[in-house]
Amino acid sequence: MDVRVQDYLDDKLQSSADLESLDSLLESVNNQQELLKRQLEEARREQGDAQQQADDHVQSIRQRAQGFEKQQGDIDKRLLVVTHSETSDDAVQKFEASMARLRKLEMTAGYVELLREVDELKATCTEQLGKSDEAALEPYHKLQHLVTSMQPLQEAAEGAAPHLLDHITQQVRTVRQTIQKSFAADLEKTLKKINWPKPLDTIPLSVEKEWATNIGRLLDLQQPELEDREQAHAQQLPNSDPPALLPFEVMARPLEQRFGYHFSGNKPTNRLDKPEYFLQHALDLISTHGDFVQNALQPILAQRFRGSDLAFTPAYIDALCAFVTSLLPMLQRKLASFASQVNGQAQLLSHLVHEVLSFDTSLQESYGYAPISPSVPWRGLSFFLLESCGYFQEWLDVERDFALSRYRSIVESPEAGELDYDSVASNATKPTKMAIRVNDLLETVTDRYKPLSSFSQKLRFLIDVQIAIFDMFHQRLHSSLEAYLAMTSSVGRTMHGLSREEQAELQGVKGLDRLCRVFGSAEYLERALRDWSDDIFFLELWEELQDRARNRDRISSKLGGLSEIQQKTSSAVGGSDGDGELHGALFDETAAAYRRLRVRSEGIIVETLTYNLREALRLYSKIGTWASLSASAAEGSVSAELDPTLRLITEYFGFLAKALGKVPLRRVSRQVCHSLQAFVWDAVLVRYSFSTSGAAQLATDIRAICAHIDRYIGAGQAEAGMRRLLEGVTLVGLPVRSEVQRVQLGRSGDEDEDEGAAWGETGSGTEVTADDKKQLGLFEVERLVFIDNESARHALELLGLETLSESDARSVLGRRVELGS
Repeated sequence: MDVRVQDYLDDKLQSSADLESLDSLLESVNNQQELLKRQLEEARREQGDAQQQADDHVQSIRQRAQGFEKQQGDIDKRLLVVTHSETSDDAVQKFEASMARLRKLEMTAGYVELLREVDELKATCTEQLGKSDEAALEPYHKLQHLVTSMQPLQEAAEGAAPHLLDHITQQVRTVRQTIQKSFAADLEKTLKKINWPKPLDTIPLSVEKEWATNIGRLLDLQQPELEDREQAHAQQLPNSDPPALLPFEVMARPLEQRFGYHFSGNKPTNRLDKPEYFLQHALDLISTHGDFVQNALQPILAQRFRGSDLAFTPAYIDALCAFVTSLLPMLQRKLASFASQVNGQAQLLSHLVHEVLSFDTSLQESYGYAPISPSVPWRGLSFFLLESCGYFQEWLDVERDFALSRYRSIVESPEAGELDYDSVASNATKPTKMAIRVNDLLETVTDRYKPLSSFSQKLRFLIDVQIAIFDMFHQRLHSSLEAYLAMTSSVGRTMHGLSREEQAELQGVKGLDRLCRVFGSAEYLERALRDWSDDIFFLELWEELQDRARNRDRISSKLGGLSEIQQKTSSAVGGSDGDGELHGALFDETAAAYRRLRVRSEGIIVETLTYNLREALRLYSKIGTWASLSASAAEGSVSAELDPTLRLITEYFGFLAKALGKVPLRRVSRQVCHSLQAFVWDAVLVRYSFSTSGAAQLATDIRAICAHIDRYIGAGQAEAGMRRLLEGVTLVGLPVRSEVQRVQLGRSGDEDEDEGAAWGETGSGTEVTADDKKQLGLFEVERLVFIDNESARHALELLGLETLSESDARSVLGRRVELGS
């Protein structure tokens, strides 16, 4: 404490001037001391209060514990006396057993009371049924409400009273059947009065009141059940069609009797090969009685269900839809029996499914049948037959076997591999006949399964049949291309033992024909797949697949894993469309495979043409008289050594002009022209020396090559492909002293935008005007070219030579004999 006081004084009194504030310092210290004393007293007082409260609480707890022990002792003594036990533990067990029996007795009493109430309601309902039908419905509705309220209680109690619930349910069902039979009998009497099912337009006035009463009673009987069903399905999409209304069931009975008479047993109308008989009969029933149903029952349904939850379900509020719903159970029973008889007979089963799909389509298109909701498509009788009865896999096998057999007959026909020149436009690539027929076959397959309502069934058809056949045909084209490459290779020719004539055929038009078959078929089917991907049916299928793929739990196990679906359809399956646009398509993988095959076959076509034409030009490349050629020998005639090349050009491009479309033909010819240009440039232009006459002869030969190619692909196209070579020939052929025309080489003729895009160039043909002429001779150009690069570029611009570089110009000018020294 002394040290702290000393430190405090040293801090406050550091100089003599601080002694003047000694009074204020003492006053401050006194104030702080008083404050601390008050705080200390207050803390002691609070501590005393808290201690007193703690003592009181401890005393209270002690007293309560003593009281509890006293009460426990009294209870133990009473238990010992009541249960005649020696210890308290035995007494507790006996007492709990007694309480359990008491609770069971109380529960039993409640069950008996409930059963008594059920019996009383049942008796009341039966008693009132003959006297007042409306009064009989009131106890029945109470019974029905009782069963409905017991269901959640039973679930909450973990199934504690299953027998009781089952007994009450059976009693309610018995009462309902009794009431329903009575009401149905009254309605049947009314139907006999109007001679139902004789075609009628409306209800006669004499029985109109009776008709409305009987219909209303049956609807009142069924309405609570329908409302409970709608509430149960309100949070999720119902997985079953709505039940038929009771009045329509009664009306359907005589129709079902007639149906059974005509389409059962050995009747001529009951034929396994003619399921359309009984399906068309059902459509005739709807057409015959549709107007009567609308006129006689629609006002009653609208009045009964308007404003309730049932008003949004067409099967309840729409009389014609309700009538159709009442006929479907009859057709379902017939279908189940019919399908079991044709099981194992492929053609009959396929015909049955086709007719059922046609019936579903007619029902939806002609009558707009959608029992659940106008926005929810009806799954149809086809779903019942294929999914509920389990015939889908068998039908899929039948359709796949039929499609595969038809595919084999197409590809094995003698004319399958021939190019079809009549099926497409003259300026389009010609596919093979089998490619067209395979595409038609798969379009037919699409028509077969398009009406299906099940997404998984559609996708199974797509993958197992359509894409499978596309893959098989792609493998066939790929094998054909590989076989051609094997036979045209040096090793393959030896292994196959081909003669020289056969080798020549494979390298000639016959080989091009084989390549064009692969190219044309691949391009045709690639285009068909792109068109299919834009079809509304496949777009909807793709959107559904994407939606299910993003929610993996919605992909059926029947479809395989997501990776398998991606391999068969598109790698974009399950991907996110961040920009809101639809990416990918069902046939992405298949179309990509055909595109790769098309690109590869086109490359082989180019390689074949290039190889053969370059081989034909080898004789031309051995001409060594360009520097000594006389002027008389170069007067417009083509060199004799060029004739084999021109003959091949005529033969090859004459065939390609018929087999390929305009755009791929120009694409191929452009690459061939580039190859010929490179060969002539290296083997002729920069290899030999040229006189004026020799250069003129070379120009004549090159223009002859261009003219022969342009004859089939369009004017100016070959010149555009060999622009560099033509400019080099123009430069090497400059006269010594003359007017040199400025020449702009380009394309001539009218081409559409697609063809221009294929070439990637625009321009017009050769144009020469008086303003473009320049007084430049060989020596003037040589002097400018060899001064420096800027002068060389200026000289080339004056001559209109756009593609030649400065080094190219110097190399070419160095081949003139006049400049050789």
